[in-house]
Amino acid sequence: MKPLSVARDLQRRRARERTGLFTAEGVRCVEELLASPLRLRSVALSPSLRETDRGATLDGAVRAAAIAHRFYLSEATDAELATAADTDSPQGIIAIGEQPERSFARINTTGIILVLDGIQDPGNVGTILRAAQAFGVAATVALPGTVDLWNPKVVRSAMGALFSHQAFHATASETVEFLRAHAIPIWATGAKGEPIGRRSGDTALAIVVGNEGSGVSSELTRLAARTVAIPIRGVESLNVAVATGILLYALTTA
Repeated sequence: MKPLSVARDLQRRRARERTGLFTAEGVRCVEELLASPLRLRSVALSPSLRETDRGATLDGAVRAAAIAHRFYLSEATDAELATAADTDSPQGIIAIGEQPERSFARINTTGIILVLDGIQDPGNVGTILRAAQAFGVAATVALPGTVDLWNPKVVRSAMGALFSHQAFHATASETVEFLRAHAIPIWATGAKGEPIGRRSGDTALAIVVGNEGSGVSSELTRLAARTVAIPIRGVESLNVAVATGILLYALTTA
């Protein structure tokens, strides 16, 4: 199957789950993918990529990588790329990569584990993944109801963080079972929680952030050792990605 046909199919979550593949569009995103340990399957290029110095450099790097790592490289027009892109302009390049195998078995159990409970906006999830990477979070676990981590908008807004940060999907029961097995306390977040503070000596911690509208589920709130909140004034709430960044800063700042 031709790369652009595959890329079109991968706009659907079911196709991404069936194939274990994802798409990356645009110069910066493909630069980050090329520099990551993830394996590329194919790349489609258009001549417009070479119209800027940065694009020309990426063009050369992709061509060299295609020879070294034996992935498929094809040429296309901008119009053809646009039919397979999630963005209005893929900047002359679309790459198809393999989703990495990630699981609880690969988590460092001495750090913070971030749990996403039904967060549906892909831009928010991508920004959260960037924050998780920036603050040294051991892993991010996406529970059912959360947008697919390999959604093209998540991939793009994560700006490379998804390619190296340990982020994967799991059920709530799998997550709770893992946390209990490793005696990792759960902190839920909620508007009526106590003010967030440092970890108070806890070596490991799971922090749960919830759906943009309804918050953390009652089940996880009931299982939590604490419910915490960010003290705010003048507004009712914060965007979930902004709030998560503040929470992670508070938890990781000495």
